[in-house]
Amino acid sequence: MPKPAIPADIARLGFEDALQQLEEIVRGLESGKGKLEDSIKSYERGTLLKQHCEDKLREAQMRIDKIVVGADGSVKAQAADL
Repeated sequence: MPKPAIPADIARLGFEDALQQLEEIVRGLESGKGKLEDSIKSYERGTLLKQHCEDKLREAQMRIDKIVVGADGSVKAQAADL
């Protein structure tokens, strides 16, 4: 199953802002005080925020993986192809 496209308003968010919004959604859903339709919309947005956060972490990991140690023990950084 293909991943859903990330909406532009979420794609513009940095990791920390997306995570904060996701945490707020989780707290709201856990409270159980919202209407069913609102809870479904929040869950859907939360799913997209989670995917965005995972993508951001994967990008960061790729950048970290580009730091290499040479045969002589020297540390070099290579440009990441993101």
